[in-house]
Amino acid sequence: MSEFLTTRDGRRIAYHTLAGRGPGVVFLGGFKSDMTGTKAMHLQNWAERSGRAFLRFDYSGHGDSSGSFEEGCIGEWADDARAVIEALTDGPQLLVGSSMGGWISLLIARALPQRVAGLITVAAAPDFTERGFWAGFDDTQRATLMAQGRLELPSDYDDQPYVITRRLIEDGRDHLVLNGPLRLPFPVRLLQGTADDDVPVSWAMQLLDHADADDLRLTLVKGADHRFSTPECLDLITRTIEDLPDGTG
Repeated sequence: MSEFLTTRDGRRIAYHTLAGRGPGVVFLGGFKSDMTGTKAMHLQNWAERSGRAFLRFDYSGHGDSSGSFEEGCIGEWADDARAVIEALTDGPQLLVGSSMGGWISLLIARALPQRVAGLITVAAAPDFTERGFWAGFDDTQRATLMAQGRLELPSDYDDQPYVITRRLIEDGRDHLVLNGPLRLPFPVRLLQGTADDDVPVSWAMQLLDHADADDLRLTLVKGADHRFSTPECLDLITRTIEDLPDGTG
C-alpha cells in the first residue's frame, strides 16, 4: 500500500519507504513511468536484502499520485521530488535517476547539493523536451503544438500515445541543465546502453563533458536498450551503488 504526502502546492504524492542504514537510496523514475516499474522494484528488493534505507515515489500525474499527466511539467515533477526528499529522508541521499529521472535528479543536485551523497543515472535524458521532442518536431508539428497546445505522438512502451503539451516544452526551457554551470560535488556514475533508441550515447557523452565533477564515470553497456532492465543491467545498477565510495559498500 502506498502512503501519501501532500506538497505545499496541494499535489498528493504517492510513495513507499523502507527504513535502513544510510545514505538512503532514492529512485526517480522516467517520463510516464511509475514506482512499480522493474528498476524501482529491483532496487527495493536489493534495499530490503542490504538493509539500506530506500524511497520510491510517483510524480504528480503518474501512478497513484494525484493530477493529470497531460497537465504536468518538468518543474512540477522536480518540485515533487524535492518535496518527498526533504520531508521523508534525513541527511544526504544517493539519487538513482532513470531517463527523465536523470534530469530531475540533476535539478535536485543543483538545488540541494548538501542533500546528495552520490548520483547514479540510467539512460539519463537531461533537457529532453528541448533537444529530443522540440528538436525532432517538423514545422507542422511545431505549429500544431503552439496553436492547439498539445501534440500526440506514438509510444513504443504503451498503447496510448504520448501527449506532448506546449506547457511541457516551455516549462522545460526554464529547467535546462546543459546550458549553464552544473557542479556535481559528489560521486557520479552514468550508465548507458549502446542500443538505446530514445537516449543516444552522444547525450551521455555530452553530460560527461559538461558536468563539473571530480569523480564522474560513464559506463556503456553494449546492446542494452532504453529499458535497461535485463538481469545483467539491473545487477549493474545495484553493484554501482555498492561500489560508490561512501563507506557503505
